[in-house]
Amino acid sequence: MRFAVHYIDFLPGDPAALGPTLSRTAVAAERAGAEIFTLADHFFQMEAVGKAEDPFLEGYTSMGFLAGRTEKITLTMLVTGVTYRYPGLLAKIATTLDVLSGGRSMLGLGAAWYEREHTALGVPYPPLRDRFEMLEETLQICLQMWSENDGPYQGKHYQLAETICRPQPIRATEGGTIRNRPPILLGGSGEKKTLRMVAQYADVWHTNAPLSELPHKIEVLHRHCETFDRDPAEIRMHTGHFTDPFTDTDAYLKNAEACAALGFDLLNVGPLPGNPDPAGWVERFGEQIAPRLAEIG
Repeated sequence: MRFAVHYIDFLPGDPAALGPTLSRTAVAAERAGAEIFTLADHFFQMEAVGKAEDPFLEGYTSMGFLAGRTEKITLTMLVTGVTYRYPGLLAKIATTLDVLSGGRSMLGLGAAWYEREHTALGVPYPPLRDRFEMLEETLQICLQMWSENDGPYQGKHYQLAETICRPQPIRATEGGTIRNRPPILLGGSGEKKTLRMVAQYADVWHTNAPLSELPHKIEVLHRHCETFDRDPAEIRMHTGHFTDPFTDTDAYLKNAEACAALGFDLLNVGPLPGNPDPAGWVERFGEQIAPRLAEIG
């Protein structure tokens, strides 16, 4: 079982400390053997984590910073809200991160949900049905921009006269598949729309659904794969595992084993909100938990 590290709490305090703390944590994740380092794509701290007024750094600027501090680890947002950036610009931003990181980016996308920050910052917040339509058009636009087709795109929500994207992302090989683009991760568990788009477009599916619901969600995903004549084995399954691994390590690993038995090969882990030493937490995870996690599967 592989793992990713999610960094979610920028911690109140001196703004000058935010960059060094973030950098140390990403470097610690790389040294601990994490495959991916993720950030939440928000502008305000989520109210389930802290206060909206708590420090929170813009995601892609932060990832560009981390691209210069790390060497091997994949960098991605978990996940980019589709409302935050026009899709043509998002494709260009993601490509820039991919090129400057040496082919270490992944495009994580979702339908967006945090209404307060939209309203506060003047970002339009369409109804959910529209956001899902925008998500699918964004996927189509990014894939077109990462192809030889520089022509127009005409959709319901977005119209692009040209889809030029130069340079193209760095060619990468992953799991024996050569792609001239970053892998696409879709986050969510909705059965009618999200899982259908996962089957049609995604390389990685991320879900925070409870363990008890996962067998049914996987069954639904497989049915969607049948519709698109796609092998479900082509889609990596990635789930959040945000409990304290040190309080009851055996129970933590038992839960990971249950996820692995369902076909998940990637756990998203990270220090709980309020941890004053996120880099230290990651180092401890790498020393005490990661070796046992690697034995699972």
